[in-house]
Amino acid sequence: MQPNPLTSPQPEAEIASQDPATSLSKRAARRIIQRAFVLMGRDKILRHQIRESELSTVWAIEDWQLEWTVFFHRGRFEVERRLAKHPDVSLAWSTARQFFDQVDRFDPAAVQMLPANAPHRFFDTLVRGFFANLRHVLMNPVDDAGESLL
Repeated sequence: MQPNPLTSPQPEAEIASQDPATSLSKRAARRIIQRAFVLMGRDKILRHQIRESELSTVWAIEDWQLEWTVFFHRGRFEVERRLAKHPDVSLAWSTARQFFDQVDRFDPAAVQMLPANAPHRFFDTLVRGFFANLRHVLMNPVDDAGESLL
Protein backbone atom coordinates (compact mmCIF):
# COMPACT_ATOMS: atom_id res chain seq x y z
CA MET A 1 0.00 0.00 0.00
CA GLN A 2 1.35 3.43 -0.99
CA PRO A 3 1.50 6.16 1.69
CA ASN A 4 -0.96 8.99 1.22
CA PRO A 5 1.04 12.18 0.42
CA LEU A 6 -1.65 14.34 2.02
CA THR A 7 -1.52 12.60 5.40
CA SER A 8 2.04 11.28 5.51
CA PRO A 9 4.64 13.60 7.00
CA GLN A 10 7.32 14.78 4.60
CA PRO A 11 10.81 13.43 5.18
CA GLU A 12 13.14 15.96 6.85
CA ALA A 13 15.51 16.03 3.88
CA GLU A 14 12.66 16.92 1.54
CA ILE A 15 11.52 19.81 3.75
CA ALA A 16 15.09 21.09 4.11
CA SER A 17 15.60 21.05 0.33
CA GLN A 18 12.45 23.13 -0.34
CA ASP A 19 12.60 26.91 -0.38
CA PRO A 20 10.77 28.02 2.80
CA ALA A 21 9.93 31.38 1.19
CA THR A 22 7.74 29.60 -1.36
CA SER A 23 6.78 26.33 0.34
CA LEU A 24 5.56 27.57 3.75
CA SER A 25 2.24 29.14 4.52
CA LYS A 26 2.26 32.24 6.70
CA ARG A 27 0.75 30.23 9.53
CA ALA A 28 3.45 27.56 9.30
CA ALA A 29 6.14 30.23 9.06
CA ARG A 30 4.80 31.90 12.20
CA ARG A 31 4.81 28.59 14.09
CA ILE A 32 8.33 27.76 12.93
CA ILE A 33 9.58 31.24 13.87
CA GLN A 34 8.00 30.94 17.33
CA ARG A 35 9.64 27.55 17.78
CA ALA A 36 13.04 29.04 16.88
CA PHE A 37 12.57 31.59 19.68
CA VAL A 38 11.63 28.82 22.12
CA LEU A 39 14.90 27.08 21.27
CA MET A 40 16.78 30.38 21.62
CA GLY A 41 15.39 30.67 25.13
CA ARG A 42 17.06 27.35 25.97
CA ASP A 43 20.45 28.45 24.65
CA LYS A 44 22.48 29.30 27.76
CA ILE A 45 25.00 31.41 25.87
CA LEU A 46 22.33 33.63 24.30
CA ARG A 47 20.45 33.89 27.57
CA HIS A 48 23.64 34.93 29.30
CA GLN A 49 24.23 37.66 26.71
CA ILE A 50 20.78 39.17 27.20
CA ARG A 51 20.44 38.57 30.93
CA GLU A 52 20.50 42.29 31.67
CA SER A 53 18.50 43.38 28.63
CA GLU A 54 15.06 44.89 28.82
CA LEU A 55 14.02 45.44 25.19
CA SER A 56 10.95 45.32 23.05
CA THR A 57 11.52 44.55 19.39
CA VAL A 58 9.32 44.24 16.35
CA TRP A 59 10.36 41.81 13.63
CA ALA A 60 8.75 42.02 10.19
CA ILE A 61 8.72 40.32 6.82
CA GLU A 62 7.27 43.11 4.71
CA ASP A 63 6.05 41.32 1.57
CA TRP A 64 4.17 38.76 3.67
CA GLN A 65 2.88 41.46 6.03
CA LEU A 66 4.05 39.20 8.84
CA GLU A 67 5.00 40.99 12.04
CA TRP A 68 5.61 39.90 15.60
CA THR A 69 6.97 41.36 18.81
CA VAL A 70 9.78 39.85 20.84
CA PHE A 71 10.36 41.05 24.38
CA PHE A 72 13.74 40.41 25.93
CA HIS A 73 13.37 40.33 29.68
CA ARG A 74 16.36 39.33 31.82
CA GLY A 75 17.43 36.36 29.70
CA ARG A 76 13.96 35.38 28.53
CA PHE A 77 12.29 35.72 25.16
CA GLU A 78 8.58 36.39 24.89
CA VAL A 79 7.01 36.28 21.44
CA GLU A 80 3.66 37.95 20.81
CA ARG A 81 1.62 38.43 17.67
CA ARG A 82 0.49 41.87 18.84
CA LEU A 83 2.89 44.63 17.95
CA ALA A 84 4.61 46.66 20.61
CA LYS A 85 3.39 50.26 20.47
CA HIS A 86 6.83 51.76 21.04
CA PRO A 87 9.49 49.14 20.28
CA ASP A 88 13.08 49.89 21.20
CA VAL A 89 14.27 48.35 17.93
CA SER A 90 12.54 47.23 14.72
CA LEU A 91 14.06 44.58 12.46
CA ALA A 92 12.63 44.21 8.96
CA TRP A 93 13.29 42.17 5.86
CA SER A 94 11.81 43.32 2.55
CA THR A 95 10.91 39.85 1.32
CA ALA A 96 10.39 36.36 2.72
CA ARG A 97 13.13 35.13 0.41
CA GLN A 98 15.55 37.66 1.89
CA PHE A 99 14.51 36.57 5.40
CA PHE A 100 14.88 32.82 4.77
CA ASP A 101 18.17 33.31 2.88
CA GLN A 102 19.59 34.38 6.24
CA VAL A 103 19.24 30.79 7.48
CA ASP A 104 22.19 29.65 5.36
CA ARG A 105 24.31 32.79 5.42
CA PHE A 106 23.63 35.67 7.74
CA ASP A 107 24.17 39.06 6.12
CA PRO A 108 23.74 42.00 8.52
CA ALA A 109 23.10 44.28 5.53
CA ALA A 110 19.94 42.34 4.64
CA VAL A 111 18.09 43.46 7.76
CA GLN A 112 16.77 46.98 8.13
CA MET A 113 17.27 48.05 11.72
CA LEU A 114 15.59 51.08 13.26
CA PRO A 115 16.82 53.10 15.00
CA ALA A 116 20.05 52.99 13.06
CA ASN A 117 22.06 53.59 16.24
CA ALA A 118 20.87 50.32 17.85
CA PRO A 119 23.70 48.21 19.25
CA HIS A 120 24.56 46.29 16.08
CA ARG A 121 26.99 43.92 17.74
CA PHE A 122 24.32 42.80 20.20
CA PHE A 123 21.68 42.38 17.50
CA ASP A 124 24.05 40.69 15.06
CA THR A 125 24.75 38.04 17.71
CA LEU A 126 21.08 37.76 18.54
CA VAL A 127 19.94 37.46 14.92
CA ARG A 128 22.70 34.94 14.14
CA GLY A 129 21.48 32.83 17.06
CA PHE A 130 17.90 33.12 15.86
CA PHE A 131 18.75 31.97 12.33
CA ALA A 132 20.87 29.09 13.64
CA ASN A 133 17.83 27.92 15.61
CA LEU A 134 15.55 28.55 12.64
CA ARG A 135 17.81 26.33 10.51
CA HIS A 136 17.41 23.56 13.08
CA VAL A 137 13.62 23.97 13.15
CA LEU A 138 13.39 23.92 9.35
CA MET A 139 15.36 20.65 9.33
CA ASN A 140 13.15 19.16 12.04
CA PRO A 141 9.80 21.01 12.12
CA VAL A 142 8.26 19.47 15.25
CA ASP A 143 7.44 20.83 18.69
CA ASP A 144 8.35 19.31 22.08
CA ALA A 145 5.40 16.93 21.89
CA GLY A 146 6.49 15.65 18.48
CA GLU A 147 3.65 17.40 16.66
CA SER A 148 4.43 18.80 13.22
CA LEU A 149 4.64 22.57 12.91
CA LEU A 150 3.65 22.44 9.25
